[in-house]
Amino acid sequence: MPTHSLIPSSLSRRTFLKRSALATAAAAAGPALLTACGSSPADGGNGGEAMTFLSILPLETLSMAPELLAVAGGHFAKHGLDVTLQAVKGSPQAMQTLLAGVGPVTRLGQIDVMAAVAEAKQPLVNIGTLSRGSTVRVVYSKQDPLEKPEDFVGKTIGVPSEGGTSSKVVSLVLANAGLDPETVPRQVTGLTPGTFNLVQQGRIAGYVVSIDTATIVMSQHDDAGVFDPSTVVKSDSQVYVSTEDTIQNSPDALKAFMAGIRDALAEFVADSNFDKTIAALRKEYSFATLDDDTIARQSLTMSRELWTGGDASKPLLVTDEAAWAAGYGELVAAGQAKPGGDPASWFDNSLLPEPKA
Repeated sequence: MPTHSLIPSSLSRRTFLKRSALATAAAAAGPALLTACGSSPADGGNGGEAMTFLSILPLETLSMAPELLAVAGGHFAKHGLDVTLQAVKGSPQAMQTLLAGVGPVTRLGQIDVMAAVAEAKQPLVNIGTLSRGSTVRVVYSKQDPLEKPEDFVGKTIGVPSEGGTSSKVVSLVLANAGLDPETVPRQVTGLTPGTFNLVQQGRIAGYVVSIDTATIVMSQHDDAGVFDPSTVVKSDSQVYVSTEDTIQNSPDALKAFMAGIRDALAEFVADSNFDKTIAALRKEYSFATLDDDTIARQSLTMSRELWTGGDASKPLLVTDEAAWAAGYGELVAAGQAKPGGDPASWFDNSLLPEPKA
C-alpha cells in the first residue's frame, strides 16, 4: 500500500502546514494564484530544508517520474531538502506563481520560457534541460488520421488549457509547415485516456496528452494513432526554471534540488528494465500508468530517450547552447517569440552538479 498517496484522504501535520503556507503566500499574491492550492501535494516528508516544486502537470503521471523518484528514492533528502510537489494549473499560472515568489522552481516548456523572456522581459532562467524533445503526443483516430501538419487544418484539437504549452506546440507544428495556426481551432479538454471518446464521437479530431497517457490509449483502442510533434518541432524541450532573484539569493537550495533530480535521472538511466525504479515509485505512489507494468516500462523507455538525447554517456540536465539558440531561432521564424533576444543569457548551467566520473 503506498505511503504517499497522490490524492490523500488525510494529511500529515507537515503537509497541512506546508499547504497552509503556500495558500497564504498565494492569497497574498492575488486571487488567480489561490486556485493552485486546491491540488493535493506529494509531500516528501523526509526532513531537511522545505522547498515547493510547482508542477504544471498533474502529479499522477509518469511525466513526473524524475520528481516523484527524487522524493520516493530519497534523492532530495540526501541533499538536505524536503520537497513538496505542488500542482498548478498550467504554464501561465506556474510562471505567475514563480514570479510571485511562492515557489522557487518549476518545469516549463522551452517555448513558454523563451516567449516570456523575449517578449515580456520576465526574469526567468533555465537552470537545467530535462527533456531534449517533445514530451507530448497528439492522439487521434485512424478513421481520421493526423499524420502530418496538413492533416490538422480545419480540425478541432483538444488541449489541457487555453494558451498553454500544448496549444503553442500545435501552433508551432503548423507554422513550421507553412500553415496558418488560426486554421486549427482548440478546445479545452481533459487529459485522461477517457477523453479519447470525444475523438471517437467526432467532437474533436485529436487531443494533446503526455507520453504515458498516449501509451495507455494506444493499448486500449485499436483505432488510436499518435502524432509526435518532434517530427516537426525542434524547440519543444522541457527545462527547469527559476528566477534571477532566487538564483542570486538561494543558489545552494537550487543546487541541491538539481542534484536530487540528477541522481533520480541517473537511477532511471542505470536501471535497464526499470525494475528497481518502478518498485521504488510504487512503495510511495499509485496511479494507473505506474501500476501497469507494460505501460510503465514503455513510457519510461521513451522518457529516458528524451532525458539522455539518445546518448547516455552525455551529462544529464546540461543545456546545449547551440540547441537552445536554434530553438529560439525556430520560435522567432514562426512568430512565437520576439526577435533580437540573447538566448545565451537565458540559461545557467552553473547550478548543476559536476558530472559523475
